[in-house]
Amino acid sequence: MRLPTPRSIVLGGIGADAHSVGLTLLKHAISEAGHVVDFLGTQNNLDDFFRHAAGADVVMISCMDGHLCHYLKAFPDLMLRYPDIDAIWYAGGNLDVGSSERIRGEARRLGFRRVFPTYVDIPTVLSVLAEDLLTRGPAIRGRPTASPWPTQTDTAPPDQRLTVAELQRQRPAVLESWPTGARARDLADNAAFLHRQPSFAHAHSPRRRAKPPFLVQPRSGVALAAEQRTAFMALRRAGADVLSYQIDSLTRNNDYQKAGDAIAESRERGASRLNGFPMVNHGVDVLRQMISEVRTPLQTRHSTRDPRLLAEISSAGGVTGYEGGAITYNIPYFKDYSLAQSLRRWQYVDRLVGLYRENFGVVIDREFFGTLTAVLIPPSLAIVVNVIEAMLAANQGVGSVSLGYAEQGNRSQDIAAIRVLRELGQKYLAGLGYPGVQVNIVFHQHMAAFPQERARAKQLIVASAATGRLSGASRLIVKTPVEATTIPSVSDNQEGLRLSRLGASEANSIEVDERAVREEATILRAEVDQILESVLVAGGGSLTDGVMKAFALGYLDVPFSPSVYNRGEVLTARDVRGAVRYLNTGRLRFSSDVIEFHRSRMSERRRTEEPPVRSDWQLVERDVLRIPSGHYQKWPLDG
Repeated sequence: MRLPTPRSIVLGGIGADAHSVGLTLLKHAISEAGHVVDFLGTQNNLDDFFRHAAGADVVMISCMDGHLCHYLKAFPDLMLRYPDIDAIWYAGGNLDVGSSERIRGEARRLGFRRVFPTYVDIPTVLSVLAEDLLTRGPAIRGRPTASPWPTQTDTAPPDQRLTVAELQRQRPAVLESWPTGARARDLADNAAFLHRQPSFAHAHSPRRRAKPPFLVQPRSGVALAAEQRTAFMALRRAGADVLSYQIDSLTRNNDYQKAGDAIAESRERGASRLNGFPMVNHGVDVLRQMISEVRTPLQTRHSTRDPRLLAEISSAGGVTGYEGGAITYNIPYFKDYSLAQSLRRWQYVDRLVGLYRENFGVVIDREFFGTLTAVLIPPSLAIVVNVIEAMLAANQGVGSVSLGYAEQGNRSQDIAAIRVLRELGQKYLAGLGYPGVQVNIVFHQHMAAFPQERARAKQLIVASAATGRLSGASRLIVKTPVEATTIPSVSDNQEGLRLSRLGASEANSIEVDERAVREEATILRAEVDQILESVLVAGGGSLTDGVMKAFALGYLDVPFSPSVYNRGEVLTARDVRGAVRYLNTGRLRFSSDVIEFHRSRMSERRRTEEPPVRSDWQLVERDVLRIPSGHYQKWPLDG
């Protein structure tokens, strides 16, 4: 229902969660219904909503981490502080880790008219919104002005390799930021220990692989070291070739004090109270004991805002793989984290890794999270970001890089993406003067929302592993059949490993449509080259400056990102064969033939869509929900 006059709607997410897909779709839908949306994005405080609520008709708060009760504690006081606010309040998302009725009652007691404690579709939201707005006055009372593009007051760090003196100048402050950092101070001692450990980089060499055709890697992380060791041992027995510490969310936000409290609580309760391993708190000696017993190449996987101390302790503790980068662990995760700052911090990490190689001959692999926001990511953007991260790392002396890609669901497109990622990664590194850098390719099994049905989840994992095998990927990141319902246990990860091995063996009986793969590879090469050229031109030859300017100009634009430094104008959806295409290319500097290719594929989808769609947001919503709701025949979607 379209009202005769537009109304003002404040929309945003609360808490630290970065999930922004649903918010983005809802923003488009409400705007299309004729209203003015004051969009706050994710990671807001309750104060932020009140400051924007003056003159608004409706305030919509999304909470995805289950802790809305905690965030609403200040609601009564804020209502007293802002007596002129008379908006209708909505809350929705994943509001409570326990009782949905409890949170519904509490929110309504505070004054919320609409409370959706679990998933609700957009048409339902629009329907109740129209019903509620009929009770309001006929005119908009406070049309919000568009937020200006955030000014990046900081400048990009130089492209030059950090000198040893500059790294040593920075190290004391990094190591002193938490007491466990002191144990990582002696680089020579760290290197001597690293030399004796199984190497993550060397494990990727075909001559060294015990179980071809690729390495399989589960992820695991718990609060206590003894339980982490037990998990590693069980996964190794189940056939994992390499293992990784999955770092907890408190450490990712550099909140080591709270992580320490959670460790103590975990010991007291006899169960992990964290969603990962708090490496910084446990420190170097615990890590050294761990690798000495596990004897399997280890990697640190995280998404930490400031990764420097974690990198120091990880390396000193015998971990020979370290994930993340200035783009991949910023733009998809944080609302307001300047690219200049993340570029500087990751230069430190890469220079530390480079120094271990140059001075001590220790190669630590650096991996980049090409998954990005994990939802409908066009392969060309994933490849571009990987290549940029690899070039930045190689410039600081890194000798081994792992380029990551998340399966999208069209086998021909996914195989082409992996092949092009390897080809262009090597090409651009060689062109920069680093032909000797080892390039590994990582294939993530489907990283967006997983099927709810266990049988469908198992079928997806098997088929996904077959795609990874057919693509020639170096390593497979394994999912489990319970991704949609709970945090995977050790036994769940063991089943994921078994299913992945089964899929890899079944690949031998699958015939690849090489013509379709070549067609996908051709368009991918064109898109990657055009985006990368625009980045380099924007920076006048400086890659760091180019990254910052490209995001500001929209030449780099990650779909569904929470970052205020990402324009968010690019929109993606699937074509009739399940391949991810650009529904809106935003300001990406594509040639007319590339734009026409995507326009043609999406026009075909619209013509054949049943039931028909009226708008782009409906098309995207269907694609986002397609896999978790089970509205597909089988995986991959073109199989």
